[in-house]
Amino acid sequence: MSSLPGLRAFLAAAPDAALVEVAEALGSTPREAGAWMLVSPERTFGTIGGGQLEFMAIERARALLGAEAGQGGASDGPATLDVPLGPEIGQCCGGRVVVSVRRLDGALRDEVLRRAEREDAANPTVLLFGGGHVGHALAAALALLPVRTIVVETRAEALGDLPPGVEARLTPVPEEMVREAPAGAAFVVLTHDHALDFLIVAEVLNRKDAAYAGMIGSKTKRATFRNWYLKTAGGDEAALARLVCPIGGEVKDKRPSVIAALAAAEIVAALARASGQRRAEAIGETRDGRRAQAITSATGRRSDFGIGGA
Repeated sequence: MSSLPGLRAFLAAAPDAALVEVAEALGSTPREAGAWMLVSPERTFGTIGGGQLEFMAIERARALLGAEAGQGGASDGPATLDVPLGPEIGQCCGGRVVVSVRRLDGALRDEVLRRAEREDAANPTVLLFGGGHVGHALAAALALLPVRTIVVETRAEALGDLPPGVEARLTPVPEEMVREAPAGAAFVVLTHDHALDFLIVAEVLNRKDAAYAGMIGSKTKRATFRNWYLKTAGGDEAALARLVCPIGGEVKDKRPSVIAALAAAEIVAALARASGQRRAEAIGETRDGRRAQAITSATGRRSDFGIGGA
């Protein structure tokens, strides 16, 4: 799901708005440093984690907008809230959050859009091979999440009625989409043809950089695939161990919407693990003194909007 259409619509409807950003997050907090939202006199876009902290930030942002509109009250300059998350505010996370509140001018509006574009570009890719009942249900579940979802099909009629923001690819050779996918992508194989499933999964397992490799089916289907993969496709046990089949865990409910919900959670968890591993590797490469560039909620994070963190 891309945030850009909603963001552009919000900015077009809100000539006066404020940027609320978590400039620093220490300990247990609702959101990480760098999380942000926009506040207008009537609406909000995004979230810094909800609860009393967000309510206070929205109230301060609207006070700032009201002051700048000549309504009096709070100072019309940028504000900083330093909030311990304890019983005093009824939000017992236990950490501490520093929140910056600034009115959007032209330059900051442009930077917010650029930030959203960067975040969208960084979203991981999920390829769904198959647009049947489960494929459509899973596409709908993933459409709510910060991922780029692509449904790949050999049948044009199976690509109708996809959720907004979900991309469609019609191809007679779906395995090519596996080879063209970016590093760190997730692959879910659920076509109408088991033989086609096997060909696609074999291609997926050739990629050691896949964050997730899943195939819909039973334990019997997995055993059949294993036999074919090892004896005919030239695969090995190490690669096979990366395959998730059945997808969605052990819940015995075969309704497409339930499978989709469980599989979406499984995919997001796998993407998060892969992202964490890449982040750990990146942090390891910057231990030469550039600690300000490391993104961690435990020590704070330098804001992408130019606000200094810890």
